[in-house]
Amino acid sequence: MRRILCILALVAWTINSTTIMAQEKIKQTAGRDQLGEFAPQFAALNDDVLFGEVWSRTDKLGLRDRSLVTITSLISQGITDSSLTYHLQTARQNGITRTEIAEIITHIGFYAGWPKAWAAFRLAKEVWAEDTAGDDARAAFQREMIFPIGEPNTAYARYFIGNSYLAPISREQVVVSNVTFEPGCRNNWHIHRAKNGGGQMLIGVAGRGWYQEEGKPAVEILPGTVIHIPANVKHWHGAAADSWFAHLAFEIPGEETANEWLEPVSDEAYNQLDK
Repeated sequence: MRRILCILALVAWTINSTTIMAQEKIKQTAGRDQLGEFAPQFAALNDDVLFGEVWSRTDKLGLRDRSLVTITSLISQGITDSSLTYHLQTARQNGITRTEIAEIITHIGFYAGWPKAWAAFRLAKEVWAEDTAGDDARAAFQREMIFPIGEPNTAYARYFIGNSYLAPISREQVVVSNVTFEPGCRNNWHIHRAKNGGGQMLIGVAGRGWYQEEGKPAVEILPGTVIHIPANVKHWHGAAADSWFAHLAFEIPGEETANEWLEPVSDEAYNQLDK
């Protein structure tokens, strides 16, 4: 129990504290690679000052925002050569999604000119060619929380309606996993069986979800919400219909523990939750 309380204190601090951005050193060699012998001073300014100092001040302005400022500046000037392609690729790496870049360039088009937006879109389509709308939504949700979304929860997919993802957080002392649900996804009714002890505890991490015990009203789960699930109680949990959702799941130690999976949560019952 003491170990669980320590973990809870750490999780609560993580969720509620303000994130302090650490300065990240950006390494760039393009200047020296392409102009090192011809223009060594320019190469040094590009690699060591522009990227090594300005771009590296991530404690002042994050990489994602710096990418946004940079591509806006380049497109506004009508620069749609390899430098824009590079910065579009960097923007994608820094977390700007396909949906977001389409909206960004559309917005720029009204202020910088429609032909410039058209030219930028031709490059952006190539950079984000492999992304899908689903990837965009998942990437956007990942930015809302510090814990990873993880991999598709294929091992338990038959017990879920919709897609879920599982990321092991700890397998020592107390088993903790981050479980992520796409909008509308929920697990089947189930019971955590135990002779003594056992049960489960949930802590909302991001998004909005639901928890319900049999015979009781559903309870909304938001970031920081703590749900205590006694052993041998029938229940289910999952995302709201209009929101991605993630919670940490703590397995409470006990004797002769086992999960008993039961029937799915019907669409009729689930669709009544937000009414």
